[in-house]
Amino acid sequence: MAARSVRVRLDGATESDVGALHKWLEREKPLDELVRAGKLQIHERPRTDADETGTPMGVDLEIVVTVLETTVLLVEVVDLVRRAVDAWKRNRSQVEDGAPPQVSVDREGPAEPVVPEDRAAPEGREDPEPGQADRRDTDDGDPPVARAEG
Repeated sequence: MAARSVRVRLDGATESDVGALHKWLEREKPLDELVRAGKLQIHERPRTDADETGTPMGVDLEIVVTVLETTVLLVEVVDLVRRAVDAWKRNRSQVEDGAPPQVSVDREGPAEPVVPEDRAAPEGREDPEPGQADRRDTDDGDPPVARAEG
């Protein structure tokens, strides 16, 4: 399986900002539970775009949340990380002077969503593209829903 991960980039951030957000993500309950279960890993690395676009303002680091288990959906992790980043930015605005850095949360990995085997489409039917309606039969009688791309 190709690595599936969420990249968190901070523009105009200090090393302290990167470290604080990293710790914040590790302490967010849903992410912490997945890390403790061995399903996620959170680490810092040099920014992958530094050579492409020149040196960004601030620190040349990004945070990466890597999904280690196929039972964890990447779109769910992207949503958890985005909510945690929003909460961190609100908190930082209250406890520190100046505006928080600009933060982007992007998914890395395969272009198609990776669906665990127990949630895969029945044989002969394909999963819809992200943003398209899921037309699989449902047990709950609800109409088809659009899948969001993470």
